[in-house]
Amino acid sequence: MIACLERFLPETETETRAEEDVVPGLCKSLELTGSIDYGSVSIAGKDFGGLYAVKPLAFILPSAADDVERVVNAAVRSPNLTVAARGNGHSINGQAMADRGLVIDMRAMEVRIEVVSCNGSSYVDVSGGALWEDVLKRCVLGFGLAPRSWTDFLGLTVGGTLSNAGISGQAFRYGPQTSNVTEMEVVTGKAETLVCSETENSELFFAALGGLGQFGIITRARVLLQPAPDMVRWIRLVYAEFDSFARDAESLVTCPDSFDYVEGFVFVNSSDPVNGWPSVPLSPEQRFGSDRLPRTAGSVLYCIEVALHYKSSDDASTVDTAVSRMLGRLGFIEGLEFHVDVSYMEFILRVKRVEEHARANGIWDAPHPWLNMFVSKRDIADFDRTVFKKILKDGVGGPMLVYPLLRSKWDDRTSVVIPEGEIFYLVALLRFDPEYRKASTVQKMVDQNQEIKQCCIKNGFDFKLYLPHYQSEEEWKRHFGNRWTRFVEMKARFDPMAILAPGQRIFSRSRQP
Repeated sequence: MIACLERFLPETETETRAEEDVVPGLCKSLELTGSIDYGSVSIAGKDFGGLYAVKPLAFILPSAADDVERVVNAAVRSPNLTVAARGNGHSINGQAMADRGLVIDMRAMEVRIEVVSCNGSSYVDVSGGALWEDVLKRCVLGFGLAPRSWTDFLGLTVGGTLSNAGISGQAFRYGPQTSNVTEMEVVTGKAETLVCSETENSELFFAALGGLGQFGIITRARVLLQPAPDMVRWIRLVYAEFDSFARDAESLVTCPDSFDYVEGFVFVNSSDPVNGWPSVPLSPEQRFGSDRLPRTAGSVLYCIEVALHYKSSDDASTVDTAVSRMLGRLGFIEGLEFHVDVSYMEFILRVKRVEEHARANGIWDAPHPWLNMFVSKRDIADFDRTVFKKILKDGVGGPMLVYPLLRSKWDDRTSVVIPEGEIFYLVALLRFDPEYRKASTVQKMVDQNQEIKQCCIKNGFDFKLYLPHYQSEEEWKRHFGNRWTRFVEMKARFDPMAILAPGQRIFSRSRQP
């Protein structure tokens, strides 16, 4: 495992000891309805990425938003304590950690998932520490309703994804999860609990959405719902050339008569069971016919993944006709089309099976040096030539996602930054491989991520990191571009002492005035 490269350290050892001495008394004065766990600080000092490890002073288990406010208020009164909100620990680069600070376990909060109706629309009021998986089960099984926009993996907290964006194959139509929230309750860095929306405390509302936890901790959100389908026709289509893959993918996300879900990925043109042909079929009975590939096929191939929702009462021929009509417009390789029909719940929870398999094989707890980024349509073909076909031609031991998104579905008032142009691509390198538990191998993957970022910079690609992680203020300034000044202004307004989310490494904690 890689040691943490950087840490926010007190200025002197004396300061460290003074801090450690004051915390027990400070925590006792909190009068929490929840509790404080000093024995689980090692859990709070690690995350899914496995690349960083720090030691917080205490792990706070709040029962409600009032406890969160009390913790932040205690940090405000202290000389230099920081506070990090930890969801389900799925960060990659220590973003939810607080070195010698206080970490709040948002999963410990009482879970609230309440479906409500307002002005003819349905919503779910959900606590910030609830998992999207629990939201799915409550809304679909209890009410036949579902959020419009998801993430691929649902073992994430509501507050966690809303602090970043929240993306899956529905985002081309409905935008990210940050575009599907109408109201939130947020505890700011000034220990103020505020309800915010587009019309009430709107600056905080839009700043907190995609704000990387810098302006407040999301303790409740109101998420838009729609009727849930019963079934899904899940389809994968193989392409040999990136140009035809991108053309069809962009057609699918811009055509009004399209599938309900559109994603895509790159895979290696080989029999490698993890990176190659076997990763494409959707059921054990299906076989990848490599003899169907054209002789001109290169080192990597491409797959468009789509899904069509339907009701169990729909006639099978009606579904077949709709699918055939949409597939007829596409140029995938004949004979390399795979499909299965599954329940909506099974489809949305499809990555749950990957998690269970990874846990059974011990690779879930291995380091995951993932890289997520947005690349503009202008540069995605060059990215394919320089990154997918060269740097990553042998795969990454897991999915290499790439699919288009539409800027018009994203609210530019939030803190999320994306490339210019209406169409841009998500690129996600999701590594799962037992060999990555070796420190030397993990370091190679981290170096490879850095090589990819430097390649993008050197070639002048218009790109932004998703779930960003940078080492310097200059890099953060480049990331935010002309929105950096506004980001700093919002920080000064809602967290002037830079107490919140120190693991993002954007701002340094200020002392009490």
